[in-house]
Amino acid sequence: MRRPMTRADHRDEPHFLRADDGTPLTLIRVRGGREPTRGPVILIHGVGMRAESFRPPGIRSLVDVLLDEGWDVWLFNWRGSIDLDPVPWTLDDVALNDHPAAVRHVLGITGASAVKVVAHCQGSTTMSMSAVAGLVPGVATIVSNGVSLHPHMPVVSRVKLHVLRQLVRAGEPYLDVAWRDGPETARHALTRMAIRTWHVECGNPTCNMASFALGAGHPALWLHSNLARVTHDWLRYEFGKIPLSFYAQLAASDRAGQIVAIRARGPLPGRYAEAPPKSTARFALFTGAQNRSFLPSSQKETFAFLRRHQPGRHSLHVLAGYGHTDVFLGRRAHHEVFPKMLTELRR
Repeated sequence: MRRPMTRADHRDEPHFLRADDGTPLTLIRVRGGREPTRGPVILIHGVGMRAESFRPPGIRSLVDVLLDEGWDVWLFNWRGSIDLDPVPWTLDDVALNDHPAAVRHVLGITGASAVKVVAHCQGSTTMSMSAVAGLVPGVATIVSNGVSLHPHMPVVSRVKLHVLRQLVRAGEPYLDVAWRDGPETARHALTRMAIRTWHVECGNPTCNMASFALGAGHPALWLHSNLARVTHDWLRYEFGKIPLSFYAQLAASDRAGQIVAIRARGPLPGRYAEAPPKSTARFALFTGAQNRSFLPSSQKETFAFLRRHQPGRHSLHVLAGYGHTDVFLGRRAHHEVFPKMLTELRR
């Protein structure tokens, strides 16, 4: 019986590329101890995070599980990654320029006829946008977690989005989850003080700031009971700058009831869930039943949209006992979540 893969077995091959508008991006091809026997899978991180978020310490990660199954694993740092120099961006920028370039690169290197994707949060949203706009014909399957084309948020999140955003944008181009530790300006110090006063459930400042920036709840992005202590401590340095330009598009999409373009151009539609998808990619939609970043109804409405246009092709999984990011970070995710994702990738 073969020994299960661990982080110590990973051998990284970095690939440097540019988006179609010239923005620098990176892909990390992760090799295990054996040559892949299955096709390429691209893992796409969420907003204010990075590709490394798919292999946290303290758990058996999705990367480990995929390598064990023989998949050719690629971790994608799109322009919102905290491992890249910060730039202002919109969801349209990523959908139009980043994902098509990454898919072409992986197909070119591997010689595969198609890739499969596992995406989280705004990685999911932007890949879904690329797919329905017909920009990534080389993608066969999209495992999309948290939110895709219909951003439904808790009431508190909507208030922050439409009211507090106006106050923050007056002096900052970014909302920085790294305000947890500095720099020491009056605005940052007051923000941290207010957030820590509200989030007394946890002493991890990143957990507090992420709850403020990315959802509503105590905490917002995960259930503490799902996280190993070492994973929770590691998260302290796994979030960074989020541009206000993203929040502006999210606010417009919230008002519209679906993802809308800030500046529709070229092949991008003005409203992404208005017309039938220009894609044959099969969607497997995932969300935690206790998701407090984007409510489970987000994925349910996207599933209804897809099923209306392509009946019998797509699937929906609502995971009991999970929130938003703990779908990938949970200590038992390799038993309770990843097998479902693997089943979808094998289909």
